[in-house]
Amino acid sequence: MRFEKKITWLLILVLVFSACNSEQKTTNQKGSLDIASFLKYADGNKIYPSEKQIEILKAVMPKEAFQPAPSIKDRKYWGKIAKTPSGKSYLEKAISLLPKAPEVPITDEIYRRANKEGNRQIYKPRYYRTMDRLEHFILAECIENKGQFIPQINTYVQAIMDMKSWLHPNHDDRNNTVLEGKRMTIDLGARKFGSVLVLAKSLLGDVLSTEIQTQITTELQSRITDSYLKSTKRLDKNNTWIDGTSNWNSVCTSGSVFVSITNTKSYDERLGAVGAAINGMKYYLSGFGDDGYCSEGLGYWGYGFSHYLYLAQIIHEYTDGKVNMFEGEDFEKLKRVGNFPEHFEIQNGTCAPFADGVSHTSSKGSNFANVLSSKYYGAIKPTEIRFEEAVEQIIAWNNPELFSPNTAVSETKTLENHTYFEDFGMIISRGKQKTPFSIAVKAGHNAENHNHSDVGTYILVLDEDLISGDIGAPSYRAGSFSPHNKARSSWGHPVPRINGKLQSNGLQFKGEIIETVFSETSDKVVMDLKPAYELSMLNSLKRIVINDKSANGIITIKDDFVASKNVDFGTAIMTYSNYKILNATTLILSGKSQKVKVEIKSTGGKVTFNPEPVPVKHLREGKDAKRIGIDFENKLKKGTITIIYTPILSSK
Repeated sequence: MRFEKKITWLLILVLVFSACNSEQKTTNQKGSLDIASFLKYADGNKIYPSEKQIEILKAVMPKEAFQPAPSIKDRKYWGKIAKTPSGKSYLEKAISLLPKAPEVPITDEIYRRANKEGNRQIYKPRYYRTMDRLEHFILAECIENKGQFIPQINTYVQAIMDMKSWLHPNHDDRNNTVLEGKRMTIDLGARKFGSVLVLAKSLLGDVLSTEIQTQITTELQSRITDSYLKSTKRLDKNNTWIDGTSNWNSVCTSGSVFVSITNTKSYDERLGAVGAAINGMKYYLSGFGDDGYCSEGLGYWGYGFSHYLYLAQIIHEYTDGKVNMFEGEDFEKLKRVGNFPEHFEIQNGTCAPFADGVSHTSSKGSNFANVLSSKYYGAIKPTEIRFEEAVEQIIAWNNPELFSPNTAVSETKTLENHTYFEDFGMIISRGKQKTPFSIAVKAGHNAENHNHSDVGTYILVLDEDLISGDIGAPSYRAGSFSPHNKARSSWGHPVPRINGKLQSNGLQFKGEIIETVFSETSDKVVMDLKPAYELSMLNSLKRIVINDKSANGIITIKDDFVASKNVDFGTAIMTYSNYKILNATTLILSGKSQKVKVEIKSTGGKVTFNPEPVPVKHLREGKDAKRIGIDFENKLKKGTITIIYTPILSSK
């Protein structure tokens, strides 16, 4: 009996020790949160933190609300900022903006029209000019402290609070139910309006009237915090981005959490917001390949990842470094994501405009993501610092050593001969000629973020000219996201069309890279494109891409198909370049500065050129895009079409 009691007590001690040990593993030796362990306690598919996670957070989070920067009353802090070059230029710009009136609210008529037409130009510039001016007035008043910006701050704050909806109108539903006051949801615009208002309240405090402060608090609570936390608990179907893998998740989460931890009076809600951010960012980061690849392209990498880092920074500051989302659940993956731009560049600042991506690394807009990636992930530090949001500027003022530009004399950057993002099947093969001739190709699948039906697409770059291949994204207007939009469907991509059938959409409609050979003088990629098509008679469809890097370079695209019965088969050259057909199998493409000769070879039958304009008026990469069809004249069971691109270089 005594022995049995000893065993019982021993078991109890083991269980207690195990529980304590489990508790300890959620924090490291420095008392910081172990995010990987924290995530294991999530409550099913809820983004809102579980009871266990809440208890863990209490050990690392302060009781008080977040203060993004010292208030206007701290003259030592703001006096120091006033003496800096950035503080002086910020104040100077704010003074220049003083005469301008707010451009919101827009009328219900414009809102409904924008919702119906998808026309962003009739509202979006007004929204963002208004917010940019108010941000400048707020920080400038903190710097100067003379009261000259207060009348405009009051006017702008009231104008924003008078808006029935903070959404981009095209993000409301067809019945405009947010405008009508029937529901509340957060989008890329709403989170920004909220962030600007919370800055005004937190930095200016009693400089604003009690009435305005109270109204700001109330509006932010209902429009942002209540909506965000309700959705994270799965209590409604709004804010579907909370478990998304696109930039929407990081952007909207960062704004929602910034507002909530700064504005709400409830400690429990602040705990919930931070816990939801950690849980929700697991989904956002899952949208990147383990190799760091961003299927949204370089522009959305900058937009989305900058807001992930912005979120990481404010939570890091709020918890005194005890919640470190810069390390996250998988630091090595974050490091690869942070270094994505360097590996994604093709040459001379160009990159692949796949999906809704951009074709050039930008010298405009915020490079906040690049700066923080240089600190935390060893990426190349920018030679200039650019911001788009006041919170970024505040973070820079709080961390001046981090946000100093890279003034070191840098050596010429040498890109690798090739880059292979295996997770999404994307390869860049770089020519190393004096006038480099390179190609980026993608297998991928047809359910990516900002999806295009583009399995097998490519882009050819000769020096700085995107001479042929993917034409990029349609501008965002009504119908631009339709899978039938000809710039989004496979019709508008340099991929095969079979029996008039285009590629289908869905995760199962994909390409697979089945062979690669890389060397100093030649790269070869073989892709299986058959799974991208719903065609029962199609037995096989392979695309073979060869980049012969010798001499001036030759890039070859060969499509090889076999079907169980005769089919119509063709492929296409997509281009913004001017073209001239020389004969039945040869044409010349002339870009901005470069030219290539294009030769067509086929087996199984004769092919013809069938050029036609792309009937999409608004394209991000330019206008007058063309689709030059290369089609067999007759049906056949098997055949090949080979496109051979050869540079025509000047004798200079």
